[in-house]
Amino acid sequence: MPIMSKYSRAEQDELFEKLLNALTETDVPADLALMTLGNLVTYVLNQQASPSRREALARQFGAILLQSVQTKQ
Repeated sequence: MPIMSKYSRAEQDELFEKLLNALTETDVPADLALMTLGNLVTYVLNQQASPSRREALARQFGAILLQSVQTKQ
């Protein structure tokens, strides 16, 4: 079953484009981009999630990330 979001596709696409542009304007290497995005995820969790929910959200985020990159056989 697809995951339903409370955000529109247009809202997601707009933010994605802004972040992608920031990473591609200066040809950022993959390792630097991933490190920086990881820092951004940590920042968002620390600023917007309650301390009691941070670990669960981080685990959920990690699981979804792994699912999204797994190759279908």
